[in-house]
Amino acid sequence: MFGSSVLTVLWILWAAVTAVFSGLMIWRSLVGSKEEDVLFLAPAEERMAEEQREIIAKVERLTSYAKVSGISSVILLVALGSVWLFRGMGSFRTP
Repeated sequence: MFGSSVLTVLWILWAAVTAVFSGLMIWRSLVGSKEEDVLFLAPAEERMAEEQREIIAKVERLTSYAKVSGISSVILLVALGSVWLFRGMGSFRTP
């Protein structure tokens, strides 16, 4: 009984963290689509340069959150597999 509740909680946590990770990656790609690789600006176009700096800052901030959620998702998946294997090994014991 205890093992199945742990598996259920781990599945729910993994699904939630993975959904957040997927959402962050989609949002990052949408924000990053406005980013230009190279800008050739005249001094009068300083506003465009400021917009690009803001976009780069948003992409970098989203990247750090995405890394944390991606690593958390992998850790939870490994924990899920470990609990599943542990429970499976326990079923080989003779009663």
